Amino acid sequence: MNKLSSLALALGFITSVVAVNSGCATAPAAGPERGEYLFSNYCAPCHNGTGIGKPNVAAPAIAGLPQWYVQRQLMNYRSDVRGYHFDDIEGLRMKPMSKTLMSDNDVAIVSEYVSRLAPVQPAASLDGDAEKGKALYGTCMACHQANGQGNEALGAPPLTNTHDWYLVTQLKKFKGGVRGAKDQYGTSMAPMASGLSDEQAMNDVVAYVLTLRGQ
Repeated sequence: MNKLSSLALALGFITSVVAVNSGCATAPAAGPERGEYLFSNYCAPCHNGTGIGKPNVAAPAIAGLPQWYVQRQLMNYRSDVRGYHFDDIEGLRMKPMSKTLMSDNDVAIVSEYVSRLAPVQPAASLDGDAEKGKALYGTCMACHQANGQGNEALGAPPLTNTHDWYLVTQLKKFKGGVRGAKDQYGTSMAPMASGLSDEQAMNDVVAYVLTLRGQ
């Protein structure tokens, strides 16, 4: 499938989600109930009702991600800091979905809801060598910590509770300039990703990340 076909498919999916949800019951005005409503109607169609994700639409697991990180990414999409590049099909799909949230307050509410979902640990799906990845992870450790749990002060999210294919995809995007050029934290990721020589090296470092689960 070429880029135009992929983009058309992505936009068609967004249109169908918004059209279906436009007929939903009146939304709660505030509180946890509003967070659940927003997530169920605008996030769950791709990320699943439990936040476990749907690989068939390239939607990663997001359950349990910290509120500050989810909120920042949604705001990045809303302000065209992320999802601006023509090669970022998933980002182009997320950008209009983020704008279905009516206000910055809604962004905060749904981000808090996501953070309260039980984290998941998707099974490995890539052929990576964790032993080789351990050495490569040394450059990641400074921001994401030795246990992969991230560091809010440095803007580094946890890495351990999402899909391996998603992490590799993001490394490719950072390395290729598809993500991060407009993001102060993303600009620091670009040279880190560029230090990985090829896709196998990315698979290896992500395979090591998966060994950090539960630490």
